[in-house]
Amino acid sequence: KIMLSRSSFNLLNLDDYSVYSCVTDRPRIPRIMTVPGILSEFEDNNNNHNNISGKPERETEQSDVVSSVTDRRIIVSNQLPVKGYKDKETNKWVFESDPDSLVLQLKSGFGPDVECIYVGSLPGDIIIDPVDQEEVGQILLDKFKCVPTFLSLDIQNKYYHGFCKHYLWPLFHYMLPVTRTHGVRFDRVAWQAYVSANKVFADKVMEVINPDEDYVWIHDYHLMVMPTFLRKRFHRVRVGFFLHSPFPSSEIYRTLPVRDEILRALLNCDLIGMLGLDYKSKRGYIGLEYYGRTVSIKILPVGIHMGQIESEKSSNGTAKKVEELRKMYEGKVVILGVDDMDMFKGISLKFLAMGQLLEEYPSLRGSVVLVQIVNPARSRGNDIQEVEDETRKVASEVNRRFGKDGYEPIVFVNGPVSTQDKIAYYAISECVVVNAVRDGMNLVPYKYTVSRQSSPELDNALGISGTKDRKSVIIVSEFIGCSPSLSGAIRVNPWNIESVTEAMSLAIMMPDNEKKLRHEKHYKYVSSHDVGYWAKSFDQDLERACKEHFHTRCWGVGFGLGFRVVALGLNFRKLSVEHIVSAYRKTNSRLILLDYDGTVMPQASVDKAPSKEVISILNVLSNDPKNVVFIVSGRGKDSLSKWFDSCKNLGLSAEHGWLTRWSGDSDWECCGGLEVDAEWKKVALPVMEHYTEATDGSFIEQKESALVWHHQEADPDFGMWQAKELLDHLESVLANEPVVVKRGQQIVEVNPQGVSKGVVVESLIASMHSKGKPLDFVLCIGDDRSDEDMFEKISSSVVNRGIAEVFACTVGQKPSMAKYYLDDTVDVIKMLHGLESVSTQVPKTAAIG
Repeated sequence: KIMLSRSSFNLLNLDDYSVYSCVTDRPRIPRIMTVPGILSEFEDNNNNHNNISGKPERETEQSDVVSSVTDRRIIVSNQLPVKGYKDKETNKWVFESDPDSLVLQLKSGFGPDVECIYVGSLPGDIIIDPVDQEEVGQILLDKFKCVPTFLSLDIQNKYYHGFCKHYLWPLFHYMLPVTRTHGVRFDRVAWQAYVSANKVFADKVMEVINPDEDYVWIHDYHLMVMPTFLRKRFHRVRVGFFLHSPFPSSEIYRTLPVRDEILRALLNCDLIGMLGLDYKSKRGYIGLEYYGRTVSIKILPVGIHMGQIESEKSSNGTAKKVEELRKMYEGKVVILGVDDMDMFKGISLKFLAMGQLLEEYPSLRGSVVLVQIVNPARSRGNDIQEVEDETRKVASEVNRRFGKDGYEPIVFVNGPVSTQDKIAYYAISECVVVNAVRDGMNLVPYKYTVSRQSSPELDNALGISGTKDRKSVIIVSEFIGCSPSLSGAIRVNPWNIESVTEAMSLAIMMPDNEKKLRHEKHYKYVSSHDVGYWAKSFDQDLERACKEHFHTRCWGVGFGLGFRVVALGLNFRKLSVEHIVSAYRKTNSRLILLDYDGTVMPQASVDKAPSKEVISILNVLSNDPKNVVFIVSGRGKDSLSKWFDSCKNLGLSAEHGWLTRWSGDSDWECCGGLEVDAEWKKVALPVMEHYTEATDGSFIEQKESALVWHHQEADPDFGMWQAKELLDHLESVLANEPVVVKRGQQIVEVNPQGVSKGVVVESLIASMHSKGKPLDFVLCIGDDRSDEDMFEKISSSVVNRGIAEVFACTVGQKPSMAKYYLDDTVDVIKMLHGLESVSTQVPKTAAIG
């Protein structure tokens, strides 16, 4: 068999920019070769070519791992979904699937034709000798579809225990290392280990990926910079990221010294879960425009594996454990806690509330027991030991005060505890308390709810007969992810001991009918939003986010973790001076539209007045009888009139098209004949002044038609926040006014409705046609968002009016509705000089004739 990487076909046609009409039209490479020889992509689909990037993408390596299935998902997580031990007799490693692993359970959301490949590290208690790594890796791939990342012990410690668990984990849970004894401070060496480990994970993905067809799903904060390594190698890789821990507020996240590197890396995904970004809504999800790519952002809660819990509920082992626990706690009300030994789980706060409950309600002493299952800590260190010591100290004090022979108020159950045993504890508990001070989704309430649902085996073990009705009560912290989805739970502030105490007493004394109603509500939601539902939803969102991948050309920009991909239109290319000059020479009715700032005048210029060179070029072009030349700017008419006073035949459009004049001798005309209505300014101006006073470096620009709030001189972050607030405030107070409030580049602007540069373009083209001068050449150049309106109108004019030569050009190589680009204002002036040289020849030629 000879297997050829699909990505290597790009080497055969690097200069072909053609694209298929849709992704499904692309020829597919069979996953398994059945005959010897060399497979040619050009045997299918009428010899269509595959490369559409415009430049090599280094997608030249791919693994020989193949499969007969149609679709494949590469699931990447810090830990593989396997368990293992070393057989003492054979001295060989023996592995089995871990049914409790979320990344294994999510496969239930995929169809039978979807293959899952898992990339990750082995559990921490499994250390493979380097000489055995190749053999173990092959076993894991063959039997479990797992690709292990064998990190060195030094990298593993610094990456996982150092950066992930002792730095990122606390910070993402709102704990800052203010002092050396309170948390671990940022360590550059640990960060470098984190980056190195992420690259190892990415390299393993590269060994097995088919970049044109596979989807990559990366899990959690351990692998936040991994998307950059994938995107750098495969520009069109389909990659999603799901964060299982809470993403902190901006104030907390900003303290991270490598905040920019992590955010840029996450934005190399197609689908991510993140809050606090500048976004626009796109039918149920958030779309963030990032260098021509739309990064989709969606908040989607995780679920549990219903099948696993139902299976465990029906097992004889679970029934026996239930009977055992029922006898052990007979005559007592059991309150249950199931938590990791972690500083954020609030276990000691829960114990304090239990002590206060017994203090305030003496009648409950001897009849209420808090059973606390403690899962082993996922990391190690002094902070974990301090939490454990404090927790046990509080428990001992409560037990000393209120315990007696045959009664212990707080019962510790040290883990690990099997899923089967946990279900048994859930089944006999009247209430579960999830008291974390900050947590991610936390699925304990979901598992508890399903375990409390009626089943023949558990009902028999519990001695319940004649009724299918079950009841449960959940006390849940308002600071964890599952809280909003549990509408029947008793929500508490875990720091408020009195509140938790009151919730416990309410749970114990609540009437059975109310407990049944709360249980039914929760069970309906949990059973319909399981892990399969979550995985399927995320997968569908990822497919949708990636559907335009092969409809753009991709360019890699930047170095290191600053790398990103710029996605440009298939026909987007640099404007050739020779090409436009040739078209200009052949045409006789031309319209030239030029933005000012950033187009013919560099943005960085201190003196904003046009140079003598620009004035000279504009005079030559506007004096050509075949031309109509306009400056279309956001600036006011007074500035433009003063600057271009010597250009008598030059047209000016000020304030984004609110005011227009055809030449130096004509009058200014208002857009659509509208009169200036200043009433809304009386409302908007005081609001802007309030934000100007509160934002150092900001100022207000008052135009005849508009008000503009500038914050380019303010603190970048504070100015951006204030701009968002101002935008919302203005939209609220001006909701019934005939104006539009919008964000621009470091500005918030209020304009009259129906005013835009696009309207100017449409009006000028229509006016020239009505005067019997149908256009055969249009040139439009601009550099910012407002100019996109011009490009859009020009594109429609090509179809509607049949203009032969149309050149819509943006300044800078960036995503745009324009078909062409020039690098900067220097290129713009150079191109205009080319047109000038043709125009200066026209009168001479005519005179000779």
